Amino acid sequence: MKGPIFANILLADEINRTPPKTQAALLEAMEELQVTVQGTTYEMDRPFFVLATQNPIELEGTYPLPEAQLDRFMFNIIIEYLSEEDELKVVTTTTALQDVDLVRSVTGSDILEFQRLVRRVPIPAHVARYAVSLVRMSRPSTENAPDFIRDWVNWGASPRAAQYLVLGAKARALLAGRFNASIEDIQALAYPVMRHRILTNFHAESQKVTTDDIIRRLLEAVPVPRSGL
Repeated sequence: MKGPIFANILLADEINRTPPKTQAALLEAMEELQVTVQGTTYEMDRPFFVLATQNPIELEGTYPLPEAQLDRFMFNIIIEYLSEEDELKVVTTTTALQDVDLVRSVTGSDILEFQRLVRRVPIPAHVARYAVSLVRMSRPSTENAPDFIRDWVNWGASPRAAQYLVLGAKARALLAGRFNASIEDIQALAYPVMRHRILTNFHAESQKVTTDDIIRRLLEAVPVPRSGL
């Protein structure tokens, strides 16, 4: 019997309150776009997105997400408290009587076409090389990795980080009305793409060094290649 995972958009609210077994069950759907039950494989409808929220890991009753699952998410976006005006708008809107009339603005086939369009955006060789360099330099095992990486990082970002930096840069370029990805696109997306893919060690935790701090240092340390290199 197909459950709620068989949808175009799946929202896993407070995902780190679910037990590890449930979290692991999402891996096949997120990576392979299919679900296997008792030897039978069920394909997911396209497009398929997983959006998730999580509470701060210090809260009681939460579980840290396994690295393999975190790596399947393209972005890790930190949402701070709203501004006073925005919070006032939320309060007044949600406490008033509303007559909501939903209108579909895009179809699933539209989104699939958008995805194909994004992948056709060219990316210069030096921009792709910069994305790969950022990711590789986040790994303490990489030759010539910065000292702060060797001091603070247990595991660096995976190859998926470079893939998503490039793919996100292409989408960002289109949204800005440009027809090729740039170094600035890679730099703007470094934090949401890499912050959940860098595993810090005890030394970083004891010194209160966050993954955002490490990414900022990486952006300062990794040289920007010139066009044509």
